[in-house]
Amino acid sequence: ELQQVSKLYGDVVALASVDLAVRKGEFVTLLGPSGSGKTTLLNLIAGMAQPTSGRILISGRDATALPPSERGLGMVFQNYALMPHMTVYENVAFPLRVRKMSKEQIAHKVNEVLKLIHLPDIAQRKPRELSGGQQQRVALARCIVYNPSLILLDEPLGALDKKLREQMQLEIKRIHAELGITMLNVTHDQDEALTMSDRIVLMNGGRVEQQCEPEELYFRPCSVFAAGFIGDANLFDAKVTGLDATSVHLTSAEGQSTSMKPPFDVKAGDAVTLLVRPENMRLLAGDSAPGVNIVEGTVRDSIVLGGSVKHHITLQSGVDVVMQESNHVGRMALRRAQA
Repeated sequence: ELQQVSKLYGDVVALASVDLAVRKGEFVTLLGPSGSGKTTLLNLIAGMAQPTSGRILISGRDATALPPSERGLGMVFQNYALMPHMTVYENVAFPLRVRKMSKEQIAHKVNEVLKLIHLPDIAQRKPRELSGGQQQRVALARCIVYNPSLILLDEPLGALDKKLREQMQLEIKRIHAELGITMLNVTHDQDEALTMSDRIVLMNGGRVEQQCEPEELYFRPCSVFAAGFIGDANLFDAKVTGLDATSVHLTSAEGQSTSMKPPFDVKAGDAVTLLVRPENMRLLAGDSAPGVNIVEGTVRDSIVLGGSVKHHITLQSGVDVVMQESNHVGRMALRRAQA
């Protein structure tokens, strides 16, 4: 738990009065752009830096002034930090030997954790003989084996290619679910945060912009920054023109009218920003009848992304928007192939 934690470097505010509580067994991701304060926050929790003010509690104990070795934490780095002269078995066993466990205890724990990460047959290999994904799993096993109260993940998947990164996201999520270990992950990868997290803490300028479940952050962002940082976002300035029992009626700066269920309390005359996700839009024929929630525009470019197509569209007002839909051409080709 962090209580009013801040960090200054001279006159530069790296972190400003952050409060954060991570529940036991929770997977929390610190997400944000470079310079947002997420890595600073991780370093403070790990004990690699001292806060300017505030308190850090770990398992209910004040750990603000404790050195890293006394915090009972595990940490997985982007570069894995495996010892090249040791075998996989020796790497995973190392923290247990430091804790002076018996050979029998060490053998039991190491073999169990290698089974957990689905690598029971590589115990005698050296790190250089492993793939990137295997090295990452061994680094995670080295943390899990001594049962820390919290595992810190410092962009652990950043060095992997896209497909392997996606596989490892699911693998880490599986291990977390099986063991119920508390994990705090740092990343700038939005997809990674949305896939793996129970809760996302979005950082911006050294402050917490929003903390909530992934679905809420994507569909109910609390600010323009949050809306724009997660996924593609079409943002429109609008004004509330009326309300009824179930809907709020808006008119955009381009003069288009729309109605929707209000996500928060508003009143007539309020200026708001309207968020429309690309997948919530669809194309109509140019001769379609005008109506509510319909705007005219010109498709400037279409990019095929495998199973989907992303369209870049310029509205009559000159505003550029992005729309994404299922790749119907691909589906038609599949139907022809099946026939």
